[in-house]
Amino acid sequence: MATSDDDIPAQYASPPCFMHELDPAFRAPATMPAEVRRWRKAERERLIQARLAVSADARAAMAARIAEGLDAVIGDVAGKMVSLYWPFRGEPDMRPWMASVNTRGGRTALPLVVEKGRPLVFRAWKTGEPLEKGVWNIPIPSQGDPVLPDIVISPVVGIDPDNYRLGYGGGFYDRTLAAMPRKPLVIGIGYELQRIPTIYPQQYDIPMNRFVSEAFRA
Repeated sequence: MATSDDDIPAQYASPPCFMHELDPAFRAPATMPAEVRRWRKAERERLIQARLAVSADARAAMAARIAEGLDAVIGDVAGKMVSLYWPFRGEPDMRPWMASVNTRGGRTALPLVVEKGRPLVFRAWKTGEPLEKGVWNIPIPSQGDPVLPDIVISPVVGIDPDNYRLGYGGGFYDRTLAAMPRKPLVIGIGYELQRIPTIYPQQYDIPMNRFVSEAFRA
């Protein structure tokens, strides 16, 4: 069903990089070579379908191992602000780990799009606090202060050996990281099946600091 601009909420939950499918204004930068854009689109579709083909039980087991990997990479979360995401289209469901961050003295947040062509805003949120539905019925915090994360956990569609992330094509994470006054620890997460030889990185692509999958070893 078509959606008019008046029907679209002013704020959007993760994955904000998928916004290019809602509005053409969210397309990848025009400077990307056409052949790279076409390749990324096809590879993105292939990897998402491969991820969705994995059973829900298998994805849950892999998410639990990813959580163990995050603990190994981050260490003590007490006093840290960690941005996560609401799972979408087979992404690892890290909501149980998000809750554990709060019980261990950390704080958590979700990213939101507040304006076209602008960096994301991170809003503090933890399990049990109010949510409302955003685009695609993905829940977003209905209240909460803007925050600057110490750690950004970003789901990937694909990841290359240099930790360049293939996302949904909107460029929001790259734009956000480039604009942040201090760069957080950026950790990409996903499954081993999402590893690819290259994403053909462009000048504006920003690599993750680390990548954690179900096969992570400290």
